[in-house]
Amino acid sequence: MAGRINRANLTTIISAAILVGTEILGAALAFGWAMGSLLDLGETAKDVLIGVSLLIGAYGIWRFVQGASRIEPIRE
Repeated sequence: MAGRINRANLTTIISAAILVGTEILGAALAFGWAMGSLLDLGETAKDVLIGVSLLIGAYGIWRFVQGASRIEPIRE
């Protein structure tokens, strides 16, 4: 088992994830909405496109947190 939790690094990662995550999800939502409207898709297809783009954005946030935790280890 690893050592103690480094609270400073954990706080940094959480704060960065909130900041970057908000930007990523906002951009993914805007992308899905804009592409659905631009391609003149129906409401259901537009909602599916928004959902897919949000899932891709959530995956991007997950990868960001993984990378951040490698640089700023949570456990000492």
